[in-house]
Amino acid sequence: MGTRESLTVVDNRTGKSYEIPIADGAIRAMDLRQIKSGAEDFGLLAYDPAFTNTASTRSTITFIDGDKGLLWYRGYPIEQLAEKTSFLEVAYLLLRGELPTARALEEFTWEITHHTWVHENVKKFMDGFHHDAHPMGMLISTVAALSTFYPDAKAAQDAGQRDLQIYRLVAKMPTIAAFAYRHILGQAYAYPDNDLSYVGNFLNMLFKTTELKYKPEPAIERALDVLFILHADHEQNCSANAMRSVGSSGVDPYSAVAAAAAALYGPLHGGANEAVLRMLRSIATPSRIPEFIRQVKGGEAKLMGFGHRVYKNYDPRAKIIKKMADEVFAVTRPSPLGGIARELEKIALEDEYFVSRKLYPNVDFYSGLIYEALGFPVEMFPVLFAIPRTVGWLAQWQEMVGDPEQKIARPRQLYTGYARRDVVPMDRR
Repeated sequence: MGTRESLTVVDNRTGKSYEIPIADGAIRAMDLRQIKSGAEDFGLLAYDPAFTNTASTRSTITFIDGDKGLLWYRGYPIEQLAEKTSFLEVAYLLLRGELPTARALEEFTWEITHHTWVHENVKKFMDGFHHDAHPMGMLISTVAALSTFYPDAKAAQDAGQRDLQIYRLVAKMPTIAAFAYRHILGQAYAYPDNDLSYVGNFLNMLFKTTELKYKPEPAIERALDVLFILHADHEQNCSANAMRSVGSSGVDPYSAVAAAAAALYGPLHGGANEAVLRMLRSIATPSRIPEFIRQVKGGEAKLMGFGHRVYKNYDPRAKIIKKMADEVFAVTRPSPLGGIARELEKIALEDEYFVSRKLYPNVDFYSGLIYEALGFPVEMFPVLFAIPRTVGWLAQWQEMVGDPEQKIARPRQLYTGYARRDVVPMDRR
């Protein structure tokens, strides 16, 4: 007798048996609704705080196997993409589903390049922030404000309008990010240079001073391009979920991207690499690593940059980023924390305490060191994360808009408050 792709559930409250179909390794939560204890019962709900075991969508964008340490974009391993492609090729892949031909990449690059400029009023808007405003707060506010410049963005069901807003957002995020950086430095904004690559132009807007033509250092340009590839998408993470949830209301993509960026602003999401730097600075010298390890085992300290909600193996992005760190340090000043990081990683990977708990380095362990070597303050770290992740957010949004099964997000709750009660007059309370 062949096996059926279904789950048989017996409700011990009533003795009734239910057969629930299994598809793609999942059951539909709505199929639980038929399981009731009586006529007035609403039906069984699944309770899953933080969605740790609930799939909210079908997606063809990103695949992760945490046990095997795999990360694929549209089926392509992240290692191959980091080695053989550029960020704009990966952006095209995530948004269009396939790697571009030479002609398609040329056209896509042209569209992105010619939307990098922002309205002069955006500059005035950004000038209104205090000199020490956090650049991530500036980015979130400015991206949300773009919706007032492009009212046509509300037509999300129009494919042409969707593409136009995607071009605008992918193109303008580096400009806004660079303007936020220059603002906190008190420097004049540097305008886009359409002769440069996507990453090269970003570096130009960040660091150009008195030179007539900014020329990015090739090793740094390539390192940042690879970092952008590694950060482009990561399945249904907190900010991607925010993008889909807010976008499901039918709002314009600028507002939805602002919401996703706000989620990334949180220290548990976009601030992990800053926590790694704080940890390394607290260790201060390799000779103190054994004592730090002892404190971690004793619950007196936390090992930052190790372990991951999804990966129970070595984060595939961490292997790539470690190599990039060495290449960046070769053209910048060597990081004083680099030696501590390598020694800490070596000890942790050999220690049974960490190995048995599957605590391997993640992407944040070395990314902060690279950003610091490039001269960025820690406040810019989540901003640098948001630029490439915008592509992933938009790919998720685009997929959600075109999915006939998706509705406005509206999770259920388990009400655990008071039963009905009557209001007592003031003089009797």
